[in-house]
Amino acid sequence: MKVAVTFPSAGLQLAGILFTPDDHTGAPLPAVVVSHPGGGVKEQTASNHAERLAREGFAALVFDAAYQGDSEGSPRGLENPFQRAEDVRAAVSHLSTRDGIDPARIGALGICASGGYVPFAAQTDHRIKAVATVSAVDVRSLLVEGLGRGQGPEVLQSLLDQAGAARTAEAKGEAPAVLNWAPEGPEGPEGPEGPEGPEGLEEAPTLYREAQNYYRTPRGGHCNSNNEWPLRSIDHIAQFDPYAMIELIAPRPVLMIVGSESDTAYFSREAIGKAREPKELFVVDGATHISLYDQDAHVVPAVAKLADFFGQHLTA
Repeated sequence: MKVAVTFPSAGLQLAGILFTPDDHTGAPLPAVVVSHPGGGVKEQTASNHAERLAREGFAALVFDAAYQGDSEGSPRGLENPFQRAEDVRAAVSHLSTRDGIDPARIGALGICASGGYVPFAAQTDHRIKAVATVSAVDVRSLLVEGLGRGQGPEVLQSLLDQAGAARTAEAKGEAPAVLNWAPEGPEGPEGPEGPEGPEGLEEAPTLYREAQNYYRTPRGGHCNSNNEWPLRSIDHIAQFDPYAMIELIAPRPVLMIVGSESDTAYFSREAIGKAREPKELFVVDGATHISLYDQDAHVVPAVAKLADFFGQHLTA
């Protein structure tokens, strides 16, 4: 079963969907907050994972981040990691006050960029009893340094110059300057990897080829996922370090799931290296970053691991 919900986050109303087991009666349910990727919306991979978790006996709440999807906030598409983490905390608050949910048994799952936002929120929110990620990404490193390319500090300074100019333009009533999350078509063009972007998808990292195929085609595309983020998001993103204090999550458990063929797996490996026990890196053989979004061959073992993890740690 699923029901539409709304709840506040820092003065903005967020739109969500709560999935629950079809046959549930009786005791309050354990619950999982499921947070969507950067550039995504609740109806995409977040709902795919949440619906599967509901079949395993959990309540699962997905929601559109502030400024995105059906949620409030302007400029549209703003990617503010600190707001995104606050949205996760707000989702926990919503679950904690709902009838039929056990507030002592709430976990959180972050996918892609939310694989940074969820652990960041959990570092200081002890209500989150278990933390999991799928294809986690450090969005600051991804957008500023470039995926595995070690772009220098001059790239960040250039982006911050542009962000300041964009804020001034907005103050004058001009439309926000935006960049794309993923190439619009299979031939390219510019993507989010710094101001230059990949020149063509054949030369781009696998993540961007996959993102185009998932987000910009009927495979995973959604009308609310418009593929744009305001350039001035950078001056929020530049200060965000999701795993700098990941050790604060302990003694609560951390599970990070990656594909063996994912070019973003190093984010999770490095984060797990910094985390304290109990922690686990789970590798899905043959999976890539985005095949863990919707491909049954890879999602099924990932969700089985998630169900076991949350079932073990969200105990009565």
